[in-house]
Amino acid sequence: MELVELLGYGGALIIGIVLGLIGGGGSILTVPILVYVLNVSPVVATAYSLFVVGTSSLVGAVVNARKGMVDFKTGIVFAIPAFLSVFLTRKYLVPAIPDQLFTIGDFVVTKDISIMVFFAIIMLLASYSMIKGRKDAKIEEEEVQFNYPLIIIEGVVVGVLTGVVGAGGGFLIIPALVLLAKLPMKKAVATSLLIIAVKSLIGFLGDVQNTPIDWTFLLVFTGISVLGIFVGLYLNKFIAGHKRKKGCGWFVLIMGSDIVLKETVFSV
Repeated sequence: MELVELLGYGGALIIGIVLGLIGGGGSILTVPILVYVLNVSPVVATAYSLFVVGTSSLVGAVVNARKGMVDFKTGIVFAIPAFLSVFLTRKYLVPAIPDQLFTIGDFVVTKDISIMVFFAIIMLLASYSMIKGRKDAKIEEEEVQFNYPLIIIEGVVVGVLTGVVGAGGGFLIIPALVLLAKLPMKKAVATSLLIIAVKSLIGFLGDVQNTPIDWTFLLVFTGISVLGIFVGLYLNKFIAGHKRKKGCGWFVLIMGSDIVLKETVFSV
């Protein structure tokens, strides 16, 4: 096995560890690792990411469900519009995007570049959310309430986002569940893993006919990521939650900034 492959599979382990540590965030590492370390094309990488993130999150969701931490009613209300939008996005919208979008002087903005830059912007927004943190102490005691229109709109937005860039959208789902459904943070994280899992795997189904899948590689990569989740859950015992989240936020900020520079400034 070559050094690049070892680094790529090491990245898969990191993805799982991050998911295990903070309940999200691993998805925004998957596409950069596949693209920049393993030389997978961005469109295929977003498809692979849906499978990796979906399977890994499903393992976490099952563990949380056994502990009674998943709010299934809230998950269904949020998930239905998200499921539909992510499937339609991967089935119709992504294949419809032209290979060359426009030019700026001699610089050609391609489909691959636009996906990676858009992905980097999502990473920067996610890093801000993780670094800033949230004050959710008052929410713990509130009763679950539904703002159905906003939850449905948020589900559609997250579904499209997931379909385009292959990210689970946990950093959008968790605030929505906390603010719109008034879920305690721990239940919001657990419920978001279930939504991410089903939504991502359904989105992947939209790719099966349009994207060549290397199943051997994908299953090995996913298996290592799942192993990383259990490592992350174990490390949870030794690292304070706010430190885990902020540390990951700074790491994602650096990676997102690097992608923007690579795809724009350094590619000219």
